[in-house]
Parts: sequence; structure tokens; C-alpha cells
Amino acid sequence: MKTQRGFTLVEIMIAVLISAILAVMAFEAMQQALNNRERVRAAELRVQAVQNAMRSFVQDFSQLTPRPVREPLGSEYQPAVLARTTTSTEVSLTRGGWMNPAALSRSTLQRVRYALREGKLYRDYWMVLDAQLEPQPQSKELLSGVKSFRLRFMNDGRNWQDGWPPPSLSNPPDESWLRWRPIAVEVTLELDDWGTLTRLIEVPG
Repeated sequence: MKTQRGFTLVEIMIAVLISAILAVMAFEAMQQALNNRERVRAAELRVQAVQNAMRSFVQDFSQLTPRPVREPLGSEYQPAVLARTTTSTEVSLTRGGWMNPAALSRSTLQRVRYALREGKLYRDYWMVLDAQLEPQPQSKELLSGVKSFRLRFMNDGRNWQDGWPPPSLSNPPDESWLRWRPIAVEVTLELDDWGTLTRLIEVPG
């Protein structure tokens, strides 16, 4: 009768060791795949955020409306577009085409503001045009990791201005300058990860 031979202890230990090595390799491969997926997902979200921010600029400036608004305090008016050269991290404008699917009792015009605060780009908007009725706007974060935010405006003479209304404006004959609009706007964002992005937007006349 033939004697059956089982596995020795050494063979069992070798098999367990090989199984452990394969399990570790499989775990590392799976962990690497999960990490890659997270990185790809984070990159996709970043691309979407940058695209949405630029799309927001394009939509607002391409629907720029020559409608001044009242100052939050006093009886003075802010121009339809306001970007002071001393605060290049902020711009306010009046845009049209504000959708109203709920048929609310409000204008289709909207006052919005883009501002850079603590490395984040925000889009603020008011539910009413004249801020005396609603001094505090609604705020939405558009993009994080922003090092700088700059704007330039092209006037009718096709010259670039660092602010709007043009800083060279002095002694205007009337208040028509409040309705002045540039013919193009250059938006420049400097991001922590992507470097400098520039978008040129045409303003319909």
C-alpha cells in the first residue's frame, strides 16, 4: 500500500509567505488605484471650478447693461461698471438677462461684484439693484487658490485702462459717464497651481 505524503511545515510556511506577499502587492495596487482616482477626481473638480469662474465672467460682461445704481449710503450713483485702480481685486457691474423662472416680482437686471478675499474669488450679487434696500449681498465662492485677480478695460479708442470709468476722466460735461461701457475686458487670474490665466471678453455695444 502506497503511503500518502502530506505537506511539510516548511512548505506550508513558504506557501503562507507567498500568499502574504501577493496580498500585500494586491493591496498596494488597489491603494495606488484609489489614490490615482482621487487625484483625477480632484483635477476634474479643479478644471470645472476654473471653467465655471471664467464662464461666469463671460456671461456677466457679455450682458453688461448701462444702468448705474445708487450708493449704499447717500444719493450718489455708482457707474454701470466700477473698478478702481487702487483696488484691482474688485469690480462691480450691472448685467441683464437675469433669469426669473419663478416669476418673482423683481427686475431682470442684476448688480454683481467680483472680489478676491483671502485667496478666494467670490461673486456677490444683490436681489435689488439699488443697495439702499439691501446693503448686504449674497455671496458665492467661485474659485480658491487665487494669488491675484486683475482687470483691464478697452475704451472706444482701443486703449487699455487699468480701471473703469477711465482714470483720465475729469470734469465730465454731464452724468452720461455713469453709463459708459468698455468695448472689451481682459480678466487675468494668477492661480497657485496653474499659474496665470487670461481671458479676453468682448462687450456688446
